[in-house]
Amino acid sequence: MKILVTGGAGFIGSAVVRHIIQNTSDSVINVDSLTYAGNLESLQDVDSNERYAFEQVNICDRSQLDRVFAEHKPDAVMHLAAESHVDRSIDGPAAFIETNIVGTYTLLEATRAYWNGLDEADKTAFRFHHISTDEVYGDLEGTDDLFTETTSYEPSSPYSASKASSDHLVRAWLRTYGLPTIVTNCSNNYGPYHFPEKLIPLMILNALDGKALPVYGDGMQIRDWLFVEDHARALYKVVTEGVVGETYNIGGHNEKANIEVVKTICSLLEELVPTNCHSRAGGNLGGFESLITYVTDRPGHDARYAIDASKIERELGWTPEETFESGIRKTVEWYLNNKEWWSRVLDGSYAGERLGVNK
Repeated sequence: MKILVTGGAGFIGSAVVRHIIQNTSDSVINVDSLTYAGNLESLQDVDSNERYAFEQVNICDRSQLDRVFAEHKPDAVMHLAAESHVDRSIDGPAAFIETNIVGTYTLLEATRAYWNGLDEADKTAFRFHHISTDEVYGDLEGTDDLFTETTSYEPSSPYSASKASSDHLVRAWLRTYGLPTIVTNCSNNYGPYHFPEKLIPLMILNALDGKALPVYGDGMQIRDWLFVEDHARALYKVVTEGVVGETYNIGGHNEKANIEVVKTICSLLEELVPTNCHSRAGGNLGGFESLITYVTDRPGHDARYAIDASKIERELGWTPEETFESGIRKTVEWYLNNKEWWSRVLDGSYAGERLGVNK
């Protein structure tokens, strides 16, 4: 099986590519435009494999997409390419509209043209798997409520609105044109190779450097955390076993308040790098937790997300392997052991600055 993965140099995309190449006999065509968050160094473990190919192509470029489909002849598409950071969407929503909506439309049309040229057996077997987010659902109000596949859409940010739009386009291309599509909506991912603008890697790297650990508002915003390698396994299972027209929610069963996540990271760093000058043992009497700084909340910040992942467990047999405790330890240890990777990231496009303050 040949799978075309868009955004395969990004955080979740690279985990998907690594999983497919390392754990299956399938081939991958990685289509990525290499924006600031795309990093081919995340694929060094697989980039020399004969079943892996890379195409630096923007999903808004129809002619290049047509060429890629004609040359590689994929059996499925896994669409992960997206602008994904809520704070950046507040500062500059145009890029999110262009990539997440126009780019998804362009990819759907290129896929449809290719799919229409297949013979009937290949058309029936083909899949277009669109990877989305739980943020399209907006806020959860009740403390016991969970997002299900039938929860109504109420996006709060330019990012989540653009992803909601792309979800609707994908479903419309099934209903109107018959393109065999599947949609998944996931909770917050974390793990190795995560771009350091996101909460967990930002906290790890800021703490190691003795910088402030900015916590939005009171830090009580709740997220369901999903280890990225668990997510990659789920996505591959959906594209190979999922039912056309279905939606599958993917979550880690790990609801944590942001402040709890930050304090857990501080505690792990106290254990793993006690000689750091910002730890208690290393000289800072307050330890890493003394770096926590409460800052003005994000505009329109959703208070709680939580996924009901019972459908994918029941119908496809997927469950997460990592608890939050095991996954966050693996994540902190990875950043401690891979300074070369994140140092090059920080030397380039991102300096750890606060984004999305809506000034």
